[in-house]
Amino acid sequence: MNIFYKLAIALLLAYIATIFYHQPQWAGWCLMLCLVSIALGFRRHTFLKGFSFTMIILAGVSLALYYPQYFVKVGDFKLSGLIVPLLQVIMFGMGTELSLKDFATVLRMPKGVIIGVVCHYTIMPLVGFTMARVFQFPPEIAAGIILVGCCPSGLASNVMAFLARANLALSVSVTTVSTLLAPFLTPMMMRLLAGQFIEVHWQAMVWDITKMVIFPVVAGLLFHYLVRGRFKGLDKAMPLVSMGGIALIIVVITSAGRESLLKVGGLLVLATFLHNVTGYFLGYWAGRLFRFRERDCRTIALEVGMQNAGLASGLALTMGKLATVGLAPAVFGPLMNTTGSSLASWWHNRVPDEGVETGVAEPPKTIVRSEV
Repeated sequence: MNIFYKLAIALLLAYIATIFYHQPQWAGWCLMLCLVSIALGFRRHTFLKGFSFTMIILAGVSLALYYPQYFVKVGDFKLSGLIVPLLQVIMFGMGTELSLKDFATVLRMPKGVIIGVVCHYTIMPLVGFTMARVFQFPPEIAAGIILVGCCPSGLASNVMAFLARANLALSVSVTTVSTLLAPFLTPMMMRLLAGQFIEVHWQAMVWDITKMVIFPVVAGLLFHYLVRGRFKGLDKAMPLVSMGGIALIIVVITSAGRESLLKVGGLLVLATFLHNVTGYFLGYWAGRLFRFRERDCRTIALEVGMQNAGLASGLALTMGKLATVGLAPAVFGPLMNTTGSSLASWWHNRVPDEGVETGVAEPPKTIVRSEV
């Protein structure tokens, strides 16, 4: 057995012992180290490697739940103030991975891109609204679920598309277009569906998304052509910075919303899970309905089901509701990576049939390998 798994078992037993003997001051550390050990063990297996980052996220969340006081403030500085800058860095990283070829791809497969974007901005918002209604969450928690559904897809969907033997070029194109449309469509869908739960300031949200998404992506695109390759250390560091930023955002949100999360945690996880997997299911069968080939159906499924939860977190912060509206994005991120990795791994072992082409696929490109 892998040494890290043996260590994880020992730490799990230690965690159970701390619970039994009522020692919460040590329980969080034992659980965190157990999850980190599992993550390190996963890194040694090709099939499980994709789950290692999710385990690291869960390790951070466990610390935040047990010791929230350490992740709210450092001195007089509120750590929530880091969320928007970190999100801008992550979106800048997305921009550095784009090129004008990605936009040319949109023109070569317009049907797939249009269907993918339309499905994304209809299925996930409506499913989120349905979940908010069915589970009857408090208004701000419900609004957070809808907010996740109204956000664009993230880079994680591109990684999963590559692993799932899907159409990577189509995936990158749908992600790019849905991201660029976010300043218009996300506020519109939020006002339409979440306006009955919370007050939605449309113009403010448009400007917030522009600052958090469009400006950094454009800056990253300029970086791609003007600077990329000249500082190889910086190129290699960007994915690590993105992963660290994602982890910190989720930990800070979990700490801020700990009390609300403990009250609705189980139901919120269930609602988020259903939201996520329903997106995969309806996205896949939407592709089938339009007679797409298997590779493209897989792509649409991943693009619909996987959201930019980091953007949702940033918007929750700018709305002043990080501890409530921000909870659903904090849950959705790790859960999405887990389900997405599982689905991509299952599809990876099943070579898709060729069927009818809907566009021209391009060779895989380097992608930031994580997204909230």
